[in-house]
Amino acid sequence: MCGIVGAIAARNIVPVLVEGLRRLEYRGYDSCGVAVNNQGLKRARSVARVAELDQQVKDSHFEGVIGIAHTRWATHGAPATNNAHPHFSPSQTDARIALVHNGIIENYEEIRADLKTKGFVFESQTDTEVIAHLINHLYDGDLFRTVQNAIKKLTGAYAIAVFCRDEPNRVVGARFGSPLVIGLGEGENFLASDAMAISGTTKHIVYLEEGDVVDLQRDSFHIVDKQGAMVQREIRIVEAGSGIEELGPYQHFMQKEIFEQPRAVADTLEGVEVISPELFGEKAADVFSKIDSVLILACGTSYYSGLTAKYWLEAIAKIPTQVEVASEYRYRESVPNPKALVMVISQSGETADTLAALKHAQSLGHIHTLAICNVATSAMVRLTELQYLTRAGVEVGVASTKAFTTQLTALFLLTLSLAKLRKHLNPAQEAAALRNLRHLPAALQSVLALEPQIVAWSQQFAHKENALFLGRGRHYPIALEGALKLKEISYIHAEAYPAGELKHGPLALVTNEMPVVTIAPNDKLLEKLKSNMQEVRARGGQLYVFADGDTHIQSEPGLHVIRMPEHYGALSPILHVVPLQMLAYHTALARGTDVDKPRNLAKSVTVE
Repeated sequence: MCGIVGAIAARNIVPVLVEGLRRLEYRGYDSCGVAVNNQGLKRARSVARVAELDQQVKDSHFEGVIGIAHTRWATHGAPATNNAHPHFSPSQTDARIALVHNGIIENYEEIRADLKTKGFVFESQTDTEVIAHLINHLYDGDLFRTVQNAIKKLTGAYAIAVFCRDEPNRVVGARFGSPLVIGLGEGENFLASDAMAISGTTKHIVYLEEGDVVDLQRDSFHIVDKQGAMVQREIRIVEAGSGIEELGPYQHFMQKEIFEQPRAVADTLEGVEVISPELFGEKAADVFSKIDSVLILACGTSYYSGLTAKYWLEAIAKIPTQVEVASEYRYRESVPNPKALVMVISQSGETADTLAALKHAQSLGHIHTLAICNVATSAMVRLTELQYLTRAGVEVGVASTKAFTTQLTALFLLTLSLAKLRKHLNPAQEAAALRNLRHLPAALQSVLALEPQIVAWSQQFAHKENALFLGRGRHYPIALEGALKLKEISYIHAEAYPAGELKHGPLALVTNEMPVVTIAPNDKLLEKLKSNMQEVRARGGQLYVFADGDTHIQSEPGLHVIRMPEHYGALSPILHVVPLQMLAYHTALARGTDVDKPRNLAKSVTVE
């Protein structure tokens, strides 16, 4: 989501700051800016792309040895230059404080009203400007101490980087509920919301913990915890390449990432020779033997992977499973079960709602926790007892693709591990499951070969404004994911339903102008699904069916069929989601939308 980069050095750090923003562009943003302390505070801001900001600073010979930069995804206030970060205090002239912020300050209106009575003038509608003015109001000549005092008055989530005109040798950072890291160099140091932002500059990273405040100087740094005590945090080596910038032969990162799925799944399965709890950590066998149910917490696409896993876990491992939208779970009264395995799923491992739900579950007495995540250094991985790292690699496109299929792969491994431990997986079944998993990358490659047929469909979808997606059983969550992808990047209104629910309302929407996408694997629900398809045809609807080859569903007027290469049993959801991703991509391409950066959305949702 929003991105922070800060630096203090003996050289001009503006190019480092701008490059850091460029590395964070994949998260999605609607404005950006940079500020330096160079004989007074100076800044440049833009509601265009980072490239335009870069041109601004080059044209104005913008330089400095201390600075902060930011990409903003609007929450408080529209995408506009006056709302873009960095924010100054005073806002008008002779500014003393410069600040950037990720997160949401819940009590900003109260603080804003109080500061107005003290003469502070606000130029933005943001909650962030409140922090800058508050720090200026409390400033006592020591920025590090002032920030510690200021954050005590804040309610909500924040990661901030701030510097002061009168102290040109320090940048101060603080975090609570939003990630912030320190990057260490030789005679220069950095702050960032994501290690990727500074990965081209340093690989020595320190992850700040909740409530930490850091005093960053050119040759040193000091951290205090939420109690104000000086603490040491581990210095880690984080290797990160620049492959994020390489599209290769593809038009968009989303297309590239769709086609990377065979490799991503193969990498996620690397080293899996037998089904074992130890795949999920050294303590996993002991933990799994103590649990009697699973509670899955996730948001968006990750939530749909959890819904799919529920079908697997209950059918194969015979373990009761509950799936909750993380942003809802934390705010309702639930009945905790200390014997449940609480599983959080997230591509980034920094999803604010899911992190908060995890902490809420832990506060209720849930001690057994597992993260399925793509980022080894994320907060979610550090907070859970057990982990399984998917190996999707960097996912740039806002609409998740390979993160989803690798999550499903990891969740199927979890299902098998629990089934084996609970005596529901015999050696022959284990061997068959491993063979199918090893064949999965090749099976995915065969599905990708369907692209030309899907392109033809996309030309018809491009002129529609509504679509329905249908699935049954474990393919219903895949229908949900297909509808999400289409609406995310093509802006076509799309909804998904269990096919049996058509007659309970959605049939009222079906006309000749309503494409109905149907997932038709050759499973025990096929005949029921065919009946649901007839309900659509009887109302003049246009069916677009992804059917396994042995389903005997034939194309005819009003019924369009693309045949899947093979039926894949329990793993079928992983195969069937790929053509839905391609349909969304090519429909968006035909409509001319910004595929990788869809409007109003961000990649890593680090605000509530």
